[in-house]
Amino acid sequence: MSSNESSRTLYPICEPYDTGRLHVDDIHAIYYEQSGKPDGNPVVFIHGGPGGGCMELDRGYFDPKAYRIILLDQRGAGKSTPAAELQENTTWHLVEDLEVLRKHLRVEKWVVFGGSWGSTLALLYAETYPDRVKALVLRGIFLCTQKEINWLYQEGTSLFYPDFYEEYIDPIPEDERGRLVEAFYRRLTGEDEQEKLHCARAWSRWESATSKLIFEPANLKKTEEDLWVLQFARIECHYFINKGWLADEYILKNTNKILNIPTTIVQGRYDMVCPPEMAWRLYRKLKKAEIFVVPDAGHSSKETGTISLLVQATDKYKTL
Repeated sequence: MSSNESSRTLYPICEPYDTGRLHVDDIHAIYYEQSGKPDGNPVVFIHGGPGGGCMELDRGYFDPKAYRIILLDQRGAGKSTPAAELQENTTWHLVEDLEVLRKHLRVEKWVVFGGSWGSTLALLYAETYPDRVKALVLRGIFLCTQKEINWLYQEGTSLFYPDFYEEYIDPIPEDERGRLVEAFYRRLTGEDEQEKLHCARAWSRWESATSKLIFEPANLKKTEEDLWVLQFARIECHYFINKGWLADEYILKNTNKILNIPTTIVQGRYDMVCPPEMAWRLYRKLKKAEIFVVPDAGHSSKETGTISLLVQATDKYKTL
């Protein structure tokens, strides 16, 4: 497997053979679906955000003739209910939801696939339940450190996208712009529904606009949906103001628990959302990891070189 191999594309998108909602507590019911081969190698796709939800295209990273493909929407995201709910919605709830779903589906062990925030959750799940993970396929590494949060939401990405940054901070008064996550959080959890939606759209457009190496207006299409921007912005901001309920560099400090798990890391060289530093630091900690830096990609999982390497990775693990 290498970035020099002939380019791979997504597999044909198959329809789910099973869907459901799993009640994980008195508040939340998480949506899940299964597609591909019912008795195939189980793989779970962990979406980003948090709050982003899954898409049909996410099934396409996996060979449907080899994999039992499991997708879920995390608490408050996608088709999970109640939408955009923050109560009882933390990182550690999401880790346990994955384990509850695994047991519910009678999966012994699975391949775990996640990008961006999905890489955070995949790593935390693996560190908590290493015996349940066959392999990790990770993209656009995000370890939920304060440094990374500041880079995207305060100052860092802003240096490369001053035009979109101006739009992002526009809803926030100048005297509150020194702590943007806090300023957005007050409005995203406030009582003014019009202001809440305005801020949710600004927050969501910022990340969507900066995700690909070459900006495409189509990247912003999703931000026209009121419900989606509320899910995405409210949940992300809720997690990041609380630093993911993690001690700083928690994931790196616990990599000793996953040293024996085969791991493939795919990282865009020009990722402005989750810069490559953390991908490299993670790689250096894991003795069974391989890393592929895509020379002409940003953060998005839908860029050509990134897709190719992710599909190569899942092909490598499909007979585990």
